[in-house]
Amino acid sequence: MSHPEGRLSLAGVAAIQGMAERLQASVESVIVGKAEVVRLALVAILCEGHILLEDVPGVGKTTLAKAIARSLDCTFRRIQCTPDLMPSDITGINYYNQKLGEFQFREGPLFAQVVLADEINRATPRTQSALLEAMEERQITVEGVTSQLPRPFLVLATQNPVELEGTFPLPEAQLDRFLVRLRPGYPDEDGEDEILARLESSSPLDAVQPVAGPAELMRLAAALSRLHVDPSVRRYAVRIVRETRRDAAFELGASPRASLALFRTARAHAAIAGRDFVLPDDVKAMAPHVLPHRVILSTQARLRARDADELIADVLQRVPVPIEE
Repeated sequence: MSHPEGRLSLAGVAAIQGMAERLQASVESVIVGKAEVVRLALVAILCEGHILLEDVPGVGKTTLAKAIARSLDCTFRRIQCTPDLMPSDITGINYYNQKLGEFQFREGPLFAQVVLADEINRATPRTQSALLEAMEERQITVEGVTSQLPRPFLVLATQNPVELEGTFPLPEAQLDRFLVRLRPGYPDEDGEDEILARLESSSPLDAVQPVAGPAELMRLAAALSRLHVDPSVRRYAVRIVRETRRDAAFELGASPRASLALFRTARAHAAIAGRDFVLPDDVKAMAPHVLPHRVILSTQARLRARDADELIADVLQRVPVPIEE
């Protein structure tokens, strides 16, 4: 059978895998014992998708964001989300320059390639919503004037799931714009011991040098759309998402945006593994990170103390895996 015209070559896949391996090694020089979390973050970055890092304080969420920005040679800005943070604090403002005698626009922290929104659920819904246009359309509008954001544009937001006092839960529309949700978790004993040894004299973050550039990332991310996906594997991703809409355990199932996210991340997962085709296993590997934050559980499921992660695992068990003829 001849290959479809324009299909991504093995050399193209090797280029993606090579960049991913360099980034993985660079970020892991700072983040200890979290190879899987780093790899999943790279899947999202290759799709130019946003990442929600949800875990308790002190497990390296902020350090991960900084290590990624430095490894990619991207501009980096941090937004510390608080209840008094205004939309203009992150988008920028028009101010009157007395010396020039005219109004000028002062860019906010959203005008960076990697933006860390720390403790995003501490910002008010009004400020959270200011992120929506930026995350979805890579642009912001201030007083009727629309400005394009730099590319790549990646938002890494952190959220503490334990401390809920004084927080504003992210609405579904906001959660749906995060390509993946990752939970770094505590390191194991050896990993924690290594962290202490590494940080004894200086921060390893200071030694991180760029191993790839924004232009290379954008070029390889564009090439990813040519990676071959068999129609049966694509249909498998659709069936998993549709099953969440039929299951009584979910009050609201995953959206078509979730289907697209699952499809795109499965493709990136395959490329990082060095394959020029997607397996059902790639879809299965990404579903637990792409789907749980996009569904709403039914009252009955909550009363039974079920959570979205285990319910998505049930869905993956039920939906038959396509078998090659």
